[in-house]
Amino acid sequence: MPRKRPGAIRAVRERQPPQWARELPPIGRLSRDTSAAIHMLEHGDHSYGYHLFDLQPGRTSQLLYGYRKFLRQPGRRLRLVASECPACPGCQYDDVAVVRDALEEIESFLPPPARAELRRLLAGLDAEFGRRTLHDPDPSHWTDWSGNPYPWWHRRLYMGG
Repeated sequence: MPRKRPGAIRAVRERQPPQWARELPPIGRLSRDTSAAIHMLEHGDHSYGYHLFDLQPGRTSQLLYGYRKFLRQPGRRLRLVASECPACPGCQYDDVAVVRDALEEIESFLPPPARAELRRLLAGLDAEFGRRTLHDPDPSHWTDWSGNPYPWWHRRLYMGG
């Protein structure tokens, strides 16, 4: 019967979040392990070999809260509101599409089990987002200045759009 090499076992064990990260409060409706992996990202632990510049302790929780708050608004249809100052680090998150961008970036840097759990959580929120917002019919709003397509959550109708 084949067995795992000792190096493979150590590699998995070394990627486990440290105890301090596991003792912090869980984020949103995520498990302790996923929350710990996110806390490690937010606290600048570079053991996974990456660095997120705008990620500060507590940011993921704020982003999830902002996404849910947008979806809890009354009414059947929601329209996105662009940030008045998109270059400002705090104001940029007034646009829920930018919030979703940040959550996507955080998800991409998580280890596979935590990434899968966050992806499942976001899939439920995205389904609600897609159901309650309208598709933008103007194709000029679907790509950035270089012709690359925006993610689907940017191709929704904005206020005044």
